[in-house]
Amino acid sequence: MPLSSYPEKVDITNCDKEPIHIIGKSQSHGVIIACDRKDLVITQIGENSDEFFGIHYDELLSKPLSSLIGSEKAEMLTSVKNVEDSPEVREVNINDRDFIMKPHISGESLILDFEPADSDYNHYEYQRQLSSILSTLGASETPEDLCADVAKITRDIFGYDRVMVYKFDEEWNGEVIAEEKAEELESWLGLHYPASDIPKQSRNLFMKQRVRIIADVDYHPVSIVPELSPINNIPLDLSRSELRGVSPIHIEYLKNMKVGASLTAALISNGKLWGLLACHHYSAKYINYYHRQTCEFLTQIFSNELSLKETNRYIGKLEEWESIRGDLVTQIESEGKIKKGLAEQEVLFTDLMECEGGAIILGGKMRLVGKTPPKKYVKKLANEFLADQGNSVFFTKNLSRSYKPAEEFRDTASGILSVKLGRSNKDFLMWFRPQVVQNVTWGGNPDKMANFDEDKQRITPRKSFEKWTQKLTGVSNPWLDYQISAAKAIRESLSNIILEKQKIKIDRLNKQLLEAHDELELFSQGLSHDLKAPLRGIDGYAHILKEDHYHNLEREGQQAVDIILSSTREMQELIDNILSFAGVSGQSLDKGIFSVNHLVEDILESFNVKTNYPRTKIIMEKDLPHMMGDKRMIMQVWSNLITNALKYSEKEENPEIEIGATGIEGRTTYYIRDNGIGFDPKHKTAIFDLFSRFSNDNFKGTGIGLAIVKKIMEKHNGKIWAESEPGKGSTFYFHV
Repeated sequence: MPLSSYPEKVDITNCDKEPIHIIGKSQSHGVIIACDRKDLVITQIGENSDEFFGIHYDELLSKPLSSLIGSEKAEMLTSVKNVEDSPEVREVNINDRDFIMKPHISGESLILDFEPADSDYNHYEYQRQLSSILSTLGASETPEDLCADVAKITRDIFGYDRVMVYKFDEEWNGEVIAEEKAEELESWLGLHYPASDIPKQSRNLFMKQRVRIIADVDYHPVSIVPELSPINNIPLDLSRSELRGVSPIHIEYLKNMKVGASLTAALISNGKLWGLLACHHYSAKYINYYHRQTCEFLTQIFSNELSLKETNRYIGKLEEWESIRGDLVTQIESEGKIKKGLAEQEVLFTDLMECEGGAIILGGKMRLVGKTPPKKYVKKLANEFLADQGNSVFFTKNLSRSYKPAEEFRDTASGILSVKLGRSNKDFLMWFRPQVVQNVTWGGNPDKMANFDEDKQRITPRKSFEKWTQKLTGVSNPWLDYQISAAKAIRESLSNIILEKQKIKIDRLNKQLLEAHDELELFSQGLSHDLKAPLRGIDGYAHILKEDHYHNLEREGQQAVDIILSSTREMQELIDNILSFAGVSGQSLDKGIFSVNHLVEDILESFNVKTNYPRTKIIMEKDLPHMMGDKRMIMQVWSNLITNALKYSEKEENPEIEIGATGIEGRTTYYIRDNGIGFDPKHKTAIFDLFSRFSNDNFKGTGIGLAIVKKIMEKHNGKIWAESEPGKGSTFYFHV
């Protein structure tokens, strides 16, 4: 893709999309050469090669690199295999002139930055500087002292007119927190600058190329030819090049500040871009590669010391917090209630944070501590906002920005840190901070970051950097890393306590259930005996009437005897089914693998299907997959389902039952399909309920069979479901 395919007019409104890593230009204090990694043939080169090498770029393109730097030096570059390699910088001589050559990998290309070697470079002085940097920065006691020391050392070594330590906030706005400058210059210490001054893609590049110079803002950009790499037909990625050209918007920005040259270095803390070491000079100023290495060493030492000091501060706070957390947990365990242990004892949960108040919402009840919004606002905040936050921990210093109703209570809760307790989206622990009204001084009005240039017909960077004071309201002090860690840890402690309480409650319920089950089983056995004894008497006397006196009875009396016998059989079946249903839960599983075909054939034989259902056609797949389960229970499942299929299809003109298996939900699923009366699909769940019957009275049944089937499937961690339509039969599916 040619560079012309990228934004034609890059301005303040889209500079965050400016492709500065593939800018296609270099600065003028050196030469960029790109080679094919495979054979080290020169594929692209800066147009200024004649100025430095005395050789026109046309004469070098498509030539082996060895023709320029010699075979021995070229051979050394074959060790550069990937971006992570740290190749040694080499000194090479080209046409009796010494150069520093710095190689790095970019895609399929090996990129070489050539800069004139400094004949006045003093290695002894370099070592002395490094020693001084180590001792001075190592002696800094606080992060604030460290920043002041690094600014002073930088100006002493490199001589820039102004040196600043520029720290980013969580929104990437910057503040000058340390400064060394020439006496005649106005101080910028304490000034704030908006995130748009250093866009995202520029910040990303600082993580790849940590020291960056602009030797002269009036330099003439040097084109790299050809524009696109012959290797892959895309622009050359110069992210790691020391000589990468500068965005015209940034050049204009510096000129508006009257800056003639700059040196900028990344300040890293715990692997993240913390800030910048920014140096300005009010005329052109070039520092050579070795001095830039000194600057990189300086910022690395600074970053290490900063990380160490912040970590020590963090550890100190965590130790203090851990003591409070321990007291809170002890109070909860002593009181037996979470809210009381957190909010009604000597140590309060609000002691964990530097805050004015807090809230606990647990089990639908709320407890407020200290200065907080009214309960109705806290309840709405939890239900309407915090419950929808994806993370278990939420924090902000400007709540009203994301939750507009917070405008009503910013005097007590402009800042909030909250944690969700347990797995519920209804239980929270919150800490509140009031707004801190601040007067922030900006380097120029942050609301007027651009001007329209009639001549250029585009928006350009602001020209004014006069101090502009803004009154900030609705913002609290920020929540720091160790405070967020403390909130996460107390959440974990409370979640464990909640889970332990739930476990104790569940154990108690389980014990009660077991006791109730034992009582129910005794009751069932007693009920069975108490019901079956009189039932046997009725059945016995009815049989005597049938056998000895039936012929003496009138027709009406004979019908009465038949009804008594039929009713006792149904009652016996109902009692047996109720006992069977009640007994499933208490029975242990005796699992094994068995043949489904053999099991079904045994059931059909026991039903004497050929005699009792002579018109019913039964189709069963051969070699059905074997089942794993309690054979006795699974036989009861098949028996109930086959009984229903036979019963509800026998009155059809051509009754038919199909028994088979298929793959559903990635598991072997068995089915029994009939062409019987079917049922309304709206009952497909309810048919498995106890005593549910949705067929008409022409079909006898107790309404317990499918409930037993479902209970057996659940005991096997299986599943059963049905599909049906009235008059179109039913299909029951199940798997274990």
